[in-house]
Amino acid sequence: MSNEEKKNDKKLEQKESKDEKENKCEDVIPKQEYDELDDRYKRVLAEFENFKKRSGKERELLYNSILSDIVEVFLPIVDNLENASKVETKDENYKQGIELVLKQFKDVLASKGVEEIKAIGETFDPELHEAVSSIQDEKLGEKEIAQEYRKGYKIGSKVIRHSMVVVAN
Repeated sequence: MSNEEKKNDKKLEQKESKDEKENKCEDVIPKQEYDELDDRYKRVLAEFENFKKRSGKERELLYNSILSDIVEVFLPIVDNLENASKVETKDENYKQGIELVLKQFKDVLASKGVEEIKAIGETFDPELHEAVSSIQDEKLGEKEIAQEYRKGYKIGSKVIRHSMVVVAN
């Protein structure tokens, strides 16, 4: 018997055993019931995949919400450190220490995805900025931000704190 004949015999045996298995399945479970169970299985599997995606999104939203609540508490400290670094002092080591603490604070915020909202020179956006005053200035364009009283921060697209700004024209 040649190799080709042996291969054909094996294929024939595999086909016969497959047909026997199908016949046994038909004897145990009717085709219609099998199809219903298969359909239910596929639906449950799809529902589970959707659940995993939905719960992952909810977990991420919850994490960002908690993080923004925590960061919001620390923002006045960052503001005070910025103000302290701007004050003139005779003790340069003291000023350098304040600047280092401020830099470290900002680095930690940046590592958690917190960004400063750009304000001065930008066009006023009510979703990012809070206008506290307006001025007339021919040098600046319409709705251009002239001054920033308080920096704003965001995580991704979620605003933690709006920038307090003065808008021109």
